[in-house]
Amino acid sequence: QVRLVESGGGLVQPGGSLRLSCAASGINFRLYGLGWYRQAPGKAREWVANITSGGFRSYVDSVKGRFTISRDNVRSTVRLEMNNLNPEDTAVYMCHVRAYSREFWGQGTRVTVSS
Repeated sequence: QVRLVESGGGLVQPGGSLRLSCAASGINFRLYGLGWYRQAPGKAREWVANITSGGFRSYVDSVKGRFTISRDNVRSTVRLEMNNLNPEDTAVYMCHVRAYSREFWGQGTRVTVSS
């Protein structure tokens, strides 16, 4: 059974930082690329970042230079380091993996950027 569990969200002031983590189980973690998505209130889900099994990273333009995705194959964890946060980054952030011809999502962790 594939399971993704996010953590690390919270309330932060504009300009602040947060680090999100996603712990994966039920897959041979090192073989899969994983991604982060977010969904802001009243908006569609948006892809944020992805890291391949080989460690290649890609980002949506709006977070380039501010967010960093990384993976720890020993701990089966993917992280999202978020810096210089602004109110437009407020959303529920979700971890994603495609495995066994299916899409799997975590439950999400809420990030609120507000003064």
